[in-house]
Amino acid sequence: MPRSFTADPHSHARPNEVVVRHVALDLSVDFAARRLAGSASFDLEHRTPDATELVLDTWQLAVSAVTDADGADLPYTLGEHDPVFGSALTVEVGAASRVVVHYATSPEARAVQWLEPEQTASGKPFLFTQSQPILARSWIPCQDSPAVRVTYDAFLTVPVDLLALMSAENPTVRSADGTYRCSMPQPVPSYLIALAVGDLEFREIGSRSGVYAEPTVVEGAAWEFADTEQMIEAAERLYGPYRWGRYDILVLPPSFPYGGMENPRLTFATPTVLAGDRSLVTLIAHELAHSWSGNLVTNSTWNDIWLNEGFTVYFETRIDEELYGADYTSMLLRLGRQDLARAVVDESPRDTWLELDLGGRDPDEGPSKIPYEKGSLFLRLIESKVGRERMDDFLRDYFDRFAFESMDTATFLDHLTSVLLEPAGVSADELQLEAWVHGPGVPDNAPEFDSDAFDRVDEQVASLAAGGDLAALETGEWVSQQWVHFVRALPLDVGHDRLAAVDARFGFSASGNIEIATAWLELAVASGHAFEDAEVDAALAGFLTRHGRALYVRRVYEKLAASERGLVRAREIYTTARSSYHSVTQSVVDRIVGGA
Repeated sequence: MPRSFTADPHSHARPNEVVVRHVALDLSVDFAARRLAGSASFDLEHRTPDATELVLDTWQLAVSAVTDADGADLPYTLGEHDPVFGSALTVEVGAASRVVVHYATSPEARAVQWLEPEQTASGKPFLFTQSQPILARSWIPCQDSPAVRVTYDAFLTVPVDLLALMSAENPTVRSADGTYRCSMPQPVPSYLIALAVGDLEFREIGSRSGVYAEPTVVEGAAWEFADTEQMIEAAERLYGPYRWGRYDILVLPPSFPYGGMENPRLTFATPTVLAGDRSLVTLIAHELAHSWSGNLVTNSTWNDIWLNEGFTVYFETRIDEELYGADYTSMLLRLGRQDLARAVVDESPRDTWLELDLGGRDPDEGPSKIPYEKGSLFLRLIESKVGRERMDDFLRDYFDRFAFESMDTATFLDHLTSVLLEPAGVSADELQLEAWVHGPGVPDNAPEFDSDAFDRVDEQVASLAAGGDLAALETGEWVSQQWVHFVRALPLDVGHDRLAAVDARFGFSASGNIEIATAWLELAVASGHAFEDAEVDAALAGFLTRHGRALYVRRVYEKLAASERGLVRAREIYTTARSSYHSVTQSVVDRIVGGA
C-alpha cells in the first residue's frame, strides 16, 4: 500500500482515492481579456479499487467540459464557491486513467497579475503567476496541496513579441509564431507551477545558470547575480547534488509580491534586490537553498511550513558563510534575531509555534517570520548540541532519503530523534524540543550570535544619541547589513532635526537598498518625523507606490496604521498604490488599513 497523504485543511482534493501524477497544459494567453483559456489533461492513479471520483481544487474557473482521453464527456459538479478556498470540482472518472478539463480563468484570478505596458520597464504587457500557497487553483484546476506532486508539460500560445517561461525546461529566445513548449520532468507540488510572459531577454551567467529580465534590466541583473554558480557549488558541497538541471533567475517587474519565489529551474525575483552593489544577493542563496528544502523535500501542509522556510534560512546562511565568511553571516543571523523578536511581539502566541494550526484560515494570513527565523534558530540550536559535522551528515542524508516526497512535523521529529539526537546522546528535554515546536515565543536556550561589525555600529549610535558630531561618525567601511542595524538602533526620541541631519548625511530616504529604505521609513513614521518633513513624506509615498514586495510595504503600512494620523496617510497612499499590487500584497494591506 503506498504511503498515505496527510489530510490537508486547505484543499478539497482527496488524493488518497484518486491522485494526479502528470498534468499537460494547453493554454492561450489573452491580455485584452485578462484570461488564460484552454485545457488541462491529467494522468491519474487510482489508489483504491473502488475509487471513481477525482476531486480538484478550483477558484473561479469557468469549466466548459470535462472529458476522458477519447473526448467522451464525463459527469462533473462544481461545488459552492468559498472566497478563500474556491470550489471543489468533482469528476466521475470511473476507471479512466486520463481526464481533460476544458476551462478559462477569471480576470480576477488571484495567482495571476496582468501588467499594463506603463507598469513595465519595456513598455509592453506582462503577466506572471504566484501560486504559493493555495493560489494555483485560480489558474489551473489541480490538487492544490503541497503533499501532491506532479510532473507537467505545457503548450503555450502568447503574443508573438513576447516570451513565455515556466518553472520548467525553457527556451532562451522568442519563437517566430508565439508558441512555446515547456516541460518539468521532476515531480513538483502545484504551488511550484509558475508562468511568466513578457518582453524578456536571457543572459548566461554560468554553465547551468542564467538570468531573464526585460531588455533594460537584464545586463544589470546578470552583473548582480554573478555569484550564482559559486552558490550552487557551495550548496552542493554542503548537502549533495543539485537535482533540477538548470538554475535560472527571472527578474520581474516591481509589483512582484515577494523577494523571491523558488519555482524550480526558474526562481522568480523582485527587482528590489538589484541594489547595484550585490549587497542583497543573499536572497538568491535563499531561493537556491529551496531547491533542497522545500522543492526536493516539501512540507506536507502549510501547518508544516517551517520545514520549508526554517531549513532554507539555515541552509542560506550556511551558503553565505561558505562564500562570504563567518563575520558576514553573523550579521545576517543578528538581523534574523531582531526580526524574530519583533514577530514574537506582533503575532498571537499560537502563531509563534513552529507547527502551526492555520485551520480554516487563508495560509497567507499566517505568521510572516516565525517559520523562517524560529525554524532556522532551532536548527542552529541542534547544530550546537550535536556538532556541525554530524548535523551536515544528517541533513545530507535527509534530503537524499526523502527526495521528491513530502514531510510533516510529527514524522520529521521522529526521524530527527531516532537518526540524529539519540545517537548523539542529546535528549528532547535537553533540547527543549517541545517548547520549540509546540510552544510560544523563543525558548531560553536559543543561540546568541556575536558580531564585531554590529558592535562597532552600536558605538556610533551611542555617540550620535549622546549628541556627538555627525560628521565624526566612522562609517566608511560599512556594508548594507550594518546600515540596517544602524537605522534600527536609532532612538525614536533622537529629534526631528537630528533625523533630518542623518538623512541629509546618509541619504536614507533616497536609498536604492530596500532593506535600508524600509528600516528608515519605519523609523521616520514611528518617530513622527515623516509627518514633519515633506521630503520624507514624498519618499514614503514613492516607496509604497513603487514597490509591491509584501514584507516591506507591510512593515511600513503597519507603522503608519499605529496612529490615527498615520492611518489617514496610509489610506491616502493606498488608494493610489493598490491597483499596482499583486493580490497577495493587496490582501496583506487590506487587513492593515481596513480594506480597499
